[in-house]
Amino acid sequence: MSELYSPQWNVVLYQPEIPPNTGAVGRTCVALQAKLWLVKPLGFRTDEKTLRRAGLDYWQHLNWEVADHWEHLLQQLQTPSQHIWYFSRFAERSFWDVELAPGDTFVFGCETNGLPKSITSQHPDQLLRLPTTGAVRSINLSCSVAVCLFEAQRQKLYRRHSQAADPNLNDVIAIDTVPATKFSQESGEHE
Repeated sequence: MSELYSPQWNVVLYQPEIPPNTGAVGRTCVALQAKLWLVKPLGFRTDEKTLRRAGLDYWQHLNWEVADHWEHLLQQLQTPSQHIWYFSRFAERSFWDVELAPGDTFVFGCETNGLPKSITSQHPDQLLRLPTTGAVRSINLSCSVAVCLFEAQRQKLYRRHSQAADPNLNDVIAIDTVPATKFSQESGEHE
């Protein structure tokens, strides 16, 4: 695939099964300039209409690549300065407790089984989880990737701000936002 942008991060979907999830992840990767890696076998064809529909018209802007197998992916990711973080609902360490930085790789398992023990058991110090209440078994794959990438972006911008020692935080985030509204707890509506 051609280089459409210089990726800040890598997102790996290990054997993804659901095209709309992968399409939504691709859209998030374009928004935050991450490269998407898909590790075979995939539960769909990459030319599937549903995959592209979920990515909307952003798929053409996505920097992505398919790896034939796990070892092939690891060969492609040989960069000494990056961390590889593996996300699992069974991890003990919260992703809030680590410093995420440009160049990092975030690995997510398939929707039904997550990452296999053959991978997670080799990297216990790099296993992370998204904290949830006990009532929730796991978070949707595309939502998990979005939470991770936006936290990585937030940390990057915070570090840049801290290094600049600029007390004005309002201009740090370069993401279009809707003006905040006041929420009434009594009526349950926005004012």
